[in-house]
Amino acid sequence: MCFVRARENDAIVLTTYGRSSGFCLDPIEKKPLNHFLPGTSVLSFGTAGCNLACQFCQNWDISKSREVSRLSDQASPEAIARAAREHGARSVAFTYNDPVIFLEYAVDVAKACREAGIKSVAVTAGYVTEEPRRDLYRHMDAANVDLKGFTERFYKEICAGHLQPVLETLEYLRRETDVWFEITTLLIPGENDSDTELHEMTQWVVEHLGPDVPLHFTAFHPDYRMLDKPGTPPSTLTRARAIAIENGIRYAYTGNVHDPKGGSTYCHRCGKLLIERDWYELGDWNLVDGKCRSCKTPCAGVFEDRPGSWGSRRLPVRMSQFA
Repeated sequence: MCFVRARENDAIVLTTYGRSSGFCLDPIEKKPLNHFLPGTSVLSFGTAGCNLACQFCQNWDISKSREVSRLSDQASPEAIARAAREHGARSVAFTYNDPVIFLEYAVDVAKACREAGIKSVAVTAGYVTEEPRRDLYRHMDAANVDLKGFTERFYKEICAGHLQPVLETLEYLRRETDVWFEITTLLIPGENDSDTELHEMTQWVVEHLGPDVPLHFTAFHPDYRMLDKPGTPPSTLTRARAIAIENGIRYAYTGNVHDPKGGSTYCHRCGKLLIERDWYELGDWNLVDGKCRSCKTPCAGVFEDRPGSWGSRRLPVRMSQFA
């Protein structure tokens, strides 16, 4: 958790404040966010530690680290905002590990970014209590929430957490904020990919959050402490996407596999292609004022007249020049 108790005033100090495991310019679609300023770049960074203990963690070298020596770069909130602006990034993302672990640092960065005209994005598991939830999201513009499964068994046995707080975060985002958010579920064979669970989850999303929240179903690969499971076959992602659409989800995507159809956005009314994607590269763009060019139906999200042109590039950023 990267905290230390200071003896002189018995205060809790965030030892990761101002320190990061690295900064990098990514496509916003990598977070993944498909309906938030498509095609633009985002300055991504994280710290160390996590408040869950997922056996399948795909970023375990960062999120499971308890060593502050893993934090190789340093930057003040103002320096991060300057770096984002000078590199042309439209947003900054708190990612790699959960921003609730470094909430004070994330909030200060978000404040500096807002003053500079830069958006803030939380990539999170949504596992947080009420008061810090409010403190974090009042400063966020967008979020991707990792809904890891839809059973208490999965959360308790595999993540060392609970499902209900995550559902409460999702409902809070929908009912009490203007934060644009999308949901990601990593599908693990035999653990959280049954038709029954996928039906229950997608039906809950439509009933409690509405049909416009995009869902991303992504492929698992064996990692960390879950090396005995096979990778997720593409057919499982296609099936999950079909179930979501059947239950009323308007925007369902596949990820971590090459699937241009499953990665593209379609009008939920007329079915026409709105945003073509091949991995993180955008192709045809058929949105006009955020509406389908063919039938004028609005597409939920945060869009501009033209998409960005960042593409699939990944560019490491050294922060020393912005200190």
